[in-house]
Amino acid sequence: MKQLSCIEPGFWEFQKVDLPISKPGFALLKIRRIGICGTDLHAFEGTQPFFSYPRVLGHELAGEIVDIEEDSVFKKGDFVTIVPYYSCGDCRACQTGKTNCCTHIQVAGVHVDGGMAEYFQVPIANLMKDPDLSLDELALVEPLAIGAHGIRRAHIQKRDRVLVVGAGPIGLGTVKMAQIAGADVILMDVNAQRLAHVQQKWGISLAINPLKENAMASLQAYTNGQMPEVVIDATGNVKAIETSFSYMSHGGIFVLIGLQLQSISLSHPEFHKREGTLMSSRNATKEDFQRVIDAMKTGQIVAHDFITHRLAFEDVPSKFSRLLDPQTGVIKAIIQLD
Repeated sequence: MKQLSCIEPGFWEFQKVDLPISKPGFALLKIRRIGICGTDLHAFEGTQPFFSYPRVLGHELAGEIVDIEEDSVFKKGDFVTIVPYYSCGDCRACQTGKTNCCTHIQVAGVHVDGGMAEYFQVPIANLMKDPDLSLDELALVEPLAIGAHGIRRAHIQKRDRVLVVGAGPIGLGTVKMAQIAGADVILMDVNAQRLAHVQQKWGISLAINPLKENAMASLQAYTNGQMPEVVIDATGNVKAIETSFSYMSHGGIFVLIGLQLQSISLSHPEFHKREGTLMSSRNATKEDFQRVIDAMKTGQIVAHDFITHRLAFEDVPSKFSRLLDPQTGVIKAIIQLD
């Protein structure tokens, strides 16, 4: 079979490898869709934390089961997605249900090789399926579950004012899950095209481009000086993160979904007087995956609101770098292996 490795930042290489040997507790998938996410883009750029090369990328997957043990609830021919976070099951985090931040976590496509290949072997425990979902929808479950987890961490209530900073795929998934939770969502980004797309598609209450307007003044005017109860960063940009501390209401919550390599700094007095809550949100759990699946089944999430570009597997080395250019208008690109 063929697999595609990122040999080092900026370089791809197709490799011919043997099919994995069948083993108990695992399923072999024929990969049909691969979503390209920020992790993949950052790995290609050389800016992804917790990463080493060479690496087979790809963890937003939809595949068809072609080999599996007979007594499994999954069967050959089932279309599935995967929970790409391999947890140990024994550490304190796992024992308390936080498998998403397992002490010894191995994330497919980051710590271990992922599914940017014709076939991929996956633990059966990490499979999820729903016969009502298309391949495109299955490939979107994982990135949308990231936003679902952040929203769940923040305990969003109906009519909470939620500011999402960053209109990339993870940020937009967060926006959608916040709307489903009943929040009044404000979106901030420097990409005017993405802001316009979201306002047109989803009816965002307020869209702010800090390069073109005074973000603080806009937020104060919209909230009558109270500011958003929840601020969620989905940029991973240190400047955006540090600036966003000032956007919190008193008693507010700041959730870091985005991740970057540097330390962050804040004004302790400003944060303290707000009695602010700062939390990180890492990966997702099966509960978050199921929330996304349910939202897709009820039509609250429409896959084609996210998918803007498609690539053939063979074209990834020649076309991948274009996805880094904001002028291409990419929100979510999907690799097809049909």
